[in-house]
Amino acid sequence: MKNPRIAVGIDIGTHHVKIVVVEEASEGKTPRIIGTGIAKTRGIRHGYVVDGGEVAASVREAKRQAEQAARMPVRKGFLAIGGISLDEARASAEVIISRADQEVTDLDIEKVRAAAREAGKPHFTNRRILHDIPLEFRIDGTKVLGNPVGMHGVRLQAEYLFITALAQHVTALTNAVEAADIEVIDEMASPLAGSHVLLSRDQKMKGCLLADIGADTTSIVAYDEGIPLSVKTFPEGSANITDDIAIAFKIGLDDAERLKVGKLAGSVYPRKKVDDLMTKRFEHIFAAIDKHLKTIGRKGPLPAGIILSGGGASYGLPLVEIAKSELSLPAKTGDLRLPETAKVRDASLAVAYGLALWGLTGDTDGGGDPIFSGMGVALGRFFRQFLP
Repeated sequence: MKNPRIAVGIDIGTHHVKIVVVEEASEGKTPRIIGTGIAKTRGIRHGYVVDGGEVAASVREAKRQAEQAARMPVRKGFLAIGGISLDEARASAEVIISRADQEVTDLDIEKVRAAAREAGKPHFTNRRILHDIPLEFRIDGTKVLGNPVGMHGVRLQAEYLFITALAQHVTALTNAVEAADIEVIDEMASPLAGSHVLLSRDQKMKGCLLADIGADTTSIVAYDEGIPLSVKTFPEGSANITDDIAIAFKIGLDDAERLKVGKLAGSVYPRKKVDDLMTKRFEHIFAAIDKHLKTIGRKGPLPAGIILSGGGASYGLPLVEIAKSELSLPAKTGDLRLPETAKVRDASLAVAYGLALWGLTGDTDGGGDPIFSGMGVALGRFFRQFLP
């Protein structure tokens, strides 16, 4: 293959910056990872940029490592947007089908999407719309099972899910990456990027929930019939466990972190008490997730269950059992879906890897759907993949 295309995913977390470089493979084969870079994050606090220069320096270090491994320069990339800034809004709209023969066209889809954006405008003050995803279409009040294009009627109705982030936060992250001499092609919500490589197409179709337990936050994305029903971030993560331990044992945060991960022991630090503190915090996190699912009126029981990922999911607790109990769902730990030949197995790279695949092909399940072929316009490609 001559001059294979590459794509780069960039994930700026509270603790680490991760960069993954992916190269397209020959037809029918999964793109391969040719370079990665991981650097300690500086200049981020509670998910927000407090020093753009330090963030840029962290990105530059991860970039240097990725370039050295890939043996090529990193000039452009796709950026993950996460943290407590992420939120969602729903809006519905209705338009009159424009053609005289009353056939629905792509123009009608675009019109109803624009109308839904206008209806949701009060929710978008100081926020950037990252994605707008059609949840449901109706023609003359009847639900459409499939893509409405080509069908006939008088009125086209739609309900949309809008995933947003604080505009200031998105700008600050983008500026930091571009200060490291990487052009940001597009942005994607972190939970969606991670879901591309931690969830299978079958899980998404049957209904599931991916929960990424990070340091300061826990983010979720719920799927049903292949469509994201909700993307939400909660202000609790594994760092809260460290705080709980520090308060309970009256010790410093460094010792509390060591105690949490099993590197500090002794009769004054009974492991059962540590486990009880961790269990209580995870129960609180899962209870918040369950409450949110009820408020959005989740569709069906999500038979594929909850899939756990992130650093907080790697502790020795029976976390799967805690999740099952609190959410009344099947539960398992997520596996990073990589080619068998991949040398990288670090699940913490899921978001950056998912971004890179999205940027390269748009088809993370390797199904070869022609609607995703080529680079194209990433946002438009993202929108089309969720048409029913």
